[in-house]
Amino acid sequence: MNTIDLETERANEYPQTLHTRGHTLHADVTPPDSADSAPGPHDYFDASLLACKALTAVWYARRHQIPLERVAGHVERDASEERQGKYRLRVRLTFLGPLTDEQRATLLRAVAACPIHKLMTTTEVDIETVMA
Repeated sequence: MNTIDLETERANEYPQTLHTRGHTLHADVTPPDSADSAPGPHDYFDASLLACKALTAVWYARRHQIPLERVAGHVERDASEERQGKYRLRVRLTFLGPLTDEQRATLLRAVAACPIHKLMTTTEVDIETVMA
């Protein structure tokens, strides 16, 4: 089981510090409500999808001896209808290395099945919030 711990950085302010394993992350709300000192929760949500797709491409390429050298990516968010239940993410990936068109297409299919993509689109997630 993985855990993440959080604490408010300064009393009566938004910025938060998160700890997971040996890593420290920071979070804040987006302007105009803050100084934009760190990514916000939506940024981390979107970034998790992009990172998962890139890591899945590298994992798949290694497993199938595809000469993928690097992955570059970009994710765009359209949250204009979030309150109506629609949140759109558009992910653009570039696979770098001496790849054939067929290998690029294979990698694109593989990243469509990354664990975070599945989690966001096909998994029932139960969340329980309790007082400590």
